[in-house]
Amino acid sequence: MCSLKFFFIVVVVILFNISFLFSQSDSTTTQLKKKPWYETIRLRGYTQLRYNQLYESNTNLKCEQCDASWGGNGGFFFRRIRLIFLGNITNNIFMYIQPDFAAPGGNNSLNFVQVRDAYFDIGIDQYNEFRFRIGQSKVPFGYENMQSSSNRIPLDRTDALNSAIANERAIGVFFYWAPKEAREIFASIANARSKGSGDYGVLSFGVYNGQALNRREENNTLHTVAKVTYPFKFSKQIFEPSLFAYSGKYVLPSDQIRAGVKTQVNREYSDQRIGASVALSPQPFGILAEYNIGKGPEFNPVSDSIETKNLHGGFVTLSYYQDFGAFSMMPYFRAQYYNGGKKHESDARKYRVREINIGIEWQPIPNLEIVTEYVISSRRFEDFLLQDNLQQGSLLRIQAQINY
Repeated sequence: MCSLKFFFIVVVVILFNISFLFSQSDSTTTQLKKKPWYETIRLRGYTQLRYNQLYESNTNLKCEQCDASWGGNGGFFFRRIRLIFLGNITNNIFMYIQPDFAAPGGNNSLNFVQVRDAYFDIGIDQYNEFRFRIGQSKVPFGYENMQSSSNRIPLDRTDALNSAIANERAIGVFFYWAPKEAREIFASIANARSKGSGDYGVLSFGVYNGQALNRREENNTLHTVAKVTYPFKFSKQIFEPSLFAYSGKYVLPSDQIRAGVKTQVNREYSDQRIGASVALSPQPFGILAEYNIGKGPEFNPVSDSIETKNLHGGFVTLSYYQDFGAFSMMPYFRAQYYNGGKKHESDARKYRVREINIGIEWQPIPNLEIVTEYVISSRRFEDFLLQDNLQQGSLLRIQAQINY
């Protein structure tokens, strides 16, 4: 609680001085006032259509958090249909709202509208090197988690890092600081060509609801998160090492716990992780490696109970960018491992994952990307209904992405 009090004291002190800092901003603010704010807002987006059933050797092999159309009778599947409204309201206030039109519903219903991002960046200096982000946005934990799904090379994020925060997002208040030079580097690689993770500051910390995207907070204990990173530029290559951690208390939702499963009385569990990453942008070779350790709720099939257990896992992704003039291609290889629970799934499922992804991204024109990925996977995932459930197999996956 001391860390939360300190965070809010810092916020109050800084906000108290915002009016003075805004008065010192450059002439850009005056220029923006010449136009109504709604004329400065831009619209962009992307759509992803997938098919996962080619050469599928095991229909019971699936990944609920990765892609709901894995396994069974998946058929064609809209993974994402995103529209993004973004732009500067003033020189110091930036707006970003992103709904998704392909969110899953109940009873196998698809393509519901759901808010993914809805936040405002409030800069408190002339160049917005210091800024607060308020609203629903990505939690600054990891590198692959922060990448836009339109830029990431493999089709899905890894279990090892993405199990930390389902859908990568939460409602909260985050503070970001980055010098102007670092922000320029972040902006230069935040695209499909360079596979950057975006500008989440050199130093970031914040507080947020820890119950996952679009769910109410269920206790009075906010999660805290912190991350430090820096992009080093060597000729055309960008090297970015990072350290990150979060801590909180997670309450298992009652609708995710089956009858017969034993839990703590208040269903509240420690939820803590610390991790590190190194990223080398594909110029032309690219490397992304991440690893995290921690503890969280996990189903124990021996006792049919959910207990606080240690977890660990990570991955390595290798890529190579080749420009052929009229089109570009990027082959990639990823190996991942995860040993731990998934708090966002039924009964906080126990997972033991070993998986290899081999694929290639082909971009014939800037507005179209085709990704073909071959998956070799061994997944043990167990809950109250799925006891001793080890699924192994392989499949070929295809995705078409339209950028607009």
